[in-house]
Amino acid sequence: MAVSMQVDIVSAEGLLFSGKAGMVFAQAANGEVGILPHHTQFLSQLKPGQVRVVSGDEEDNFYISGGIIEIQPSVVTILADTAIRAEDLDHAAAEESKRRAEEAMSQAKSDTDIARAQVELAEAVAQIQTITKMRDRLHKTGLA
Repeated sequence: MAVSMQVDIVSAEGLLFSGKAGMVFAQAANGEVGILPHHTQFLSQLKPGQVRVVSGDEEDNFYISGGIIEIQPSVVTILADTAIRAEDLDHAAAEESKRRAEEAMSQAKSDTDIARAQVELAEAVAQIQTITKMRDRLHKTGLA
């Protein structure tokens, strides 16, 4: 049997994913991290972006808006502000959110307005990137 680790992805809405995996990839505060079983303990904030959970030939993709990742040698826990399965993301809605955020940035009157628009823009771009990466992977494997 292949070596694996327990992976749990939880958001305010509840448990989104719980299962065994051989690898996990996430957007940590200082860049993407790749996690294998028996990884050293690690705790980090997460940026908006894609989380990939790989188990053998299977791959689950998620978008998270931010949160925390805790890594133990045999358990990875992601506590996300918002977590959505990549296939449930709406590309048109993400594009519209991006457009609105860019417009809000151009019309911002205060540092607070700029900061809010930057967060919205980062989240929209991360959703679009998650959708694009998932579609690219599906095309490469012939599943799309």
